[in-house]
Amino acid sequence: MSAPTLAAPAPALNPEARRRIGVFEGLGHSLTLAKRNLRYVARTPATLIDTVIQPVLFLLVFVFLFGGAISGGWQDYLQTLVPGLMVQITMYASMGTGMALSTDISKGVFDRFRSLPIARSAPLVGAVLGDIIRYVVAVTVLLLLAFALGFRIQTDPLSALLACVLVIVFGLTLCWLSVLVGMVVASPQAVPGVATAVILPLTFGSNIFADPQTMPHWLEVWTGINPVSYFVDTVRGLMIGGPVAEPLAVSLVAVAVCHAVLLPIAVRAYLRKVR
Repeated sequence: MSAPTLAAPAPALNPEARRRIGVFEGLGHSLTLAKRNLRYVARTPATLIDTVIQPVLFLLVFVFLFGGAISGGWQDYLQTLVPGLMVQITMYASMGTGMALSTDISKGVFDRFRSLPIARSAPLVGAVLGDIIRYVVAVTVLLLLAFALGFRIQTDPLSALLACVLVIVFGLTLCWLSVLVGMVVASPQAVPGVATAVILPLTFGSNIFADPQTMPHWLEVWTGINPVSYFVDTVRGLMIGGPVAEPLAVSLVAVAVCHAVLLPIAVRAYLRKVR
C-alpha cells in the first residue's frame, strides 16, 4: 500500500511582508490590485453581463409596465424615472463586490495574497476601486437606452456629469455594506439574498418610482428620512432641473456618515476573515 500523500505546506510568509507598511505604499498596492481586476474584466467581458442586462430590464419593465399608471404616459415617466434608476442600479451593482470577495476567499486566492509583501487591506481596497468599472458600465448602458427611448437632459452637460460622479460615489459607499455582508455570511451564494434584503427597503421605500405624497403616511415618513431619496432628488435636479443645494448637502452628509460607520466595520470583518 502506498504511503498517503501529504498536503503541501502553506507558503511561508515573506519576512518583508511583516514590516509595517505606510498608508501611501498601501494605497499603491491597492491601485495595483485594482488594475489587476480591470485587466481581468477586459479579458473576460462576460463578467459584466449582469451589469449590462440589469439596467435594460429595470428601465423597460418600469417604463412600459408602470409608466402609464403612474404618470399617465410612459414618455413623461421616463424623464423622472431615469435619474432615480441611476441611483438604484448602482446600488445593485455594488452587491457584486461582496460576492466576489467572498468567492475569492473561499477559493484560497487571499491565501496567496498573504504570502506577498503587500498591505493586508490592499486586496480589499483594490477590489472596491476596481468595481468602479461596473458602475460606469451600468450607468452608461442605462443612459444610452434612455436616450434612445427619448430621455433628454434638461440642464447642461457639466451638471449631468456631476450627477454621474455622485452616483458612482454613492455606489462606492454601499460597497462597504456589500463587503460587510460578504464577510459575515457563510457562503458566497448567500451574499445576493442578504444584500437584496437590505437594499430593497432603501430603493422601493424611496421616491425613485412614485411620488411619496401618494403613499401611506408611514411610508411617506420613511421616504422622507431615507438618504436614497435625497440622492435621487440631487440627481434629478442636476439632470432635469429642480432644487440641488439642500438634497446635495444631505447626500454628502449621508455619504460621510456611511463611510465613517461602514468602512471600519467592513475592514475589521475582512481582516478577521483573512487572518
